[in-house]
Amino acid sequence: MKLIEVTDKQSIKEFLQIAVEIYKDDPNWVRPLDNDIENVFDPKKNKAFRHGEAIRWILKSDDGKLLGRVAAFTNKKYKTKGDDGPVGGMGFFECINDQSAANMLFDAAKNWLQSKGMEAMDGPINFGERDRWWGLQVEGFASPLYCMNYNPPYYQPLFENYGFQLFYNELCYSLNVKDKLQEKFYHRHDEISKNPDYKAVHIRSNELEKFAKDFIHVYNTAWAGHGGLKEMDYQTAITMFKSMKAVMDEKICWFTYYKDEPIAIWLNIPDLNQWFKYLNGRFDLWGKLKFLWLKATKKNKKFLGLIFGVVPAHQAKGVDAFMILEAAKIIQDNMLYEDYEMQWIGDFNPKMMNIAASLGTHISRRLITYRYNFDRTKEFKRHPIL
Repeated sequence: MKLIEVTDKQSIKEFLQIAVEIYKDDPNWVRPLDNDIENVFDPKKNKAFRHGEAIRWILKSDDGKLLGRVAAFTNKKYKTKGDDGPVGGMGFFECINDQSAANMLFDAAKNWLQSKGMEAMDGPINFGERDRWWGLQVEGFASPLYCMNYNPPYYQPLFENYGFQLFYNELCYSLNVKDKLQEKFYHRHDEISKNPDYKAVHIRSNELEKFAKDFIHVYNTAWAGHGGLKEMDYQTAITMFKSMKAVMDEKICWFTYYKDEPIAIWLNIPDLNQWFKYLNGRFDLWGKLKFLWLKATKKNKKFLGLIFGVVPAHQAKGVDAFMILEAAKIIQDNMLYEDYEMQWIGDFNPKMMNIAASLGTHISRRLITYRYNFDRTKEFKRHPIL
């Protein structure tokens, strides 16, 4: 077997093709868009290159057969609570069911990260934000959500036999849209509804500038300063909103106001993989045209939770129930979707897990973020509870 660094068009093509070979007989796999993968490794597209660097390899047999792939990266902005020193990342791992092949890929990542001064590696993770390509799936092997990692069950022993240890679980929560919510939501909604100072509205795509400003207010009040999150500026927010516009469903993106001040947000999008699974990884001109046709003619049955939050001054007052029930009047009454699934919540965040469970959800899938300490005599510690 031989490792080959990805440096040219041919090796990039093979890096993408390896996944096709691994999952060719798996009906649940949805091929990611090639652009979504390649943008991670493009310094012009990925701002993580401002604070780090990345490398990737493919693994071939001596006769040229594709066996696996892996990427490794450093990122000064990647911080996790703990005392394991500088931590690098590895991800985009794909491999045949062979421990020796997997070990060669893991060793390549480890040795490169050690040469960069790292003392541990987390994986499989993304070179960038945590809302994409994060964690190893170990339970609930349904078709993946958009930009969510998916893998065969045999990957878990490949990681654990090498020495990776469970750093934290990532839990996704789901519910059937038609199901009635818990009775307490209706009581809380009724109480808030008596106060005319509260109102909940869905986003309007012709007023993205206004909603971007409202989003910033809630985000910076609710999250900035917590867990290392920094304040978001207007340009970042409006760029995000405009990028969502092509796939946005106004009726599943909600804002709540108190005396016209934004106090809560609940942002969702349709499950894009229900359309992208027909594109075979392509999003060139033909792929975009096909996507628009699918979007117009094929009903999307699932929507995904991206962000949910209430500013501290209005928490524990029933605002969350008020917003959800106002949205439900449109989503449930018109049966816009059949299923709802939230992006993952780390098991180090019991508060958010309790909120998700209170909706009457069930855990639909579990992924794991592993850590591998390079000093094998060092005591291993899981991610601390927030």
